[in-house]
Formats: sequence, C-alpha cells, structure tokens
Amino acid sequence: MRLSALLFLLAGTAGAQPGPIALFNGRDLSGWQVYGTEEWYVEDGTLVCESGPDKGYGYLGTDAVFRDFDLSAEFFQESNGNSGLFFRSFVTGTRVRGWQAEVAPRGHATGGVYESYGRGWIARPDSVAESAAFREGEWNTIRVRVEGGHVQTWLNGVPMVDFVDETVGRATGRIALQIHDGGGIKVRWRNLVLSTL
Repeated sequence: MRLSALLFLLAGTAGAQPGPIALFNGRDLSGWQVYGTEEWYVEDGTLVCESGPDKGYGYLGTDAVFRDFDLSAEFFQESNGNSGLFFRSFVTGTRVRGWQAEVAPRGHATGGVYESYGRGWIARPDSVAESAAFREGEWNTIRVRVEGGHVQTWLNGVPMVDFVDETVGRATGRIALQIHDGGGIKVRWRNLVLSTL
C-alpha cells in the first residue's frame, strides 16, 4: 500500500504521531537527498541504486529525521548486492555517521548492524539462519525496529539480531540507503514503509 507524499511531509519527522509513512512514492526521489556521484533513479516503480564511473560510496538519505521507528523495505540484488539501510545517521559528502543494517549477498551478514567510522560490527546474525532466510535471485524483505537503544532486525520475517546499545539510544538521524564502493553494484528497492513509535 502506498501512502501520499503529503502524509510523509506531515508525519516524517522525529516526534510525529505513530503511523505508516511511505518513504518512497514509486515515481521520483521526492523526500530524499543524494550524496556522492553514484547513481540513484526510479525505474518501473522501483528505486534503483547503481555504481557510477567513480566506483565510490554513495548514499540516498531522507530529508526527514527519525528516532524511534519500525521500518520494512524490499530489495532485489541485480548485481553485487553490497548495500545497506542506515538509521539514525547523518551524511557529509560520502562519509556517514550512524548505524547500518547490512544488505549484502547471501552469507554476508544481511540484517547485521554495523557502526560506520566507529566500532564496526555491533551485532552479526547467525550465519546459518541468515543463509536459510535469504532468497537469492528474488525480492527479500528487511525489517528494522529501533526504540531507544533497542535494535531488532528481521530478514524475510526471520529474526537476525536483537540487542540494546547505549550509544544508539542517545542518537537520532536520517534513514539512508547505501551503495558500497568498488563498483559493479545494482540493487532495487521498493515498499519502504516506516511507522514511528
């Protein structure tokens, strides 16, 4: 179900009333900002992230800031799916501060949480559970719930990580999608729906 861009503008800020928000309208990049020179575009109703000629890091961040939320998003990895879904983050140039729910090829910790330019991996999923839940060559759904310092993730409905972290608990920031550096990456996203808590 897609909600209006008006609902996004009214509800998509920290402290908003609880309710579902469609972060992507299926038509354009309204409500988002591009960081870096990598490619972000809309095709066939999906949001595409693709490596550009610079083969660097790239980010697409929401204009709105979010603190406590429950977010689900579908992704399809067309080529080298090394991407990610950042939360409580801020991007300057192509340097990001915040936490990433990993989106990567099967067997590479999708659903784990990584702190960029900080402590590194905060929590990794069980490798057997992650590999079993991952649907290679198909659409997958990642869900991230953050309330205070409590972080939970799921991959296709299967729990991946569940932890409490004081540093996360003190933070706020934007939602952002990532293109990893190195080139050759193409990932499609759709149905990015967030409910504030």
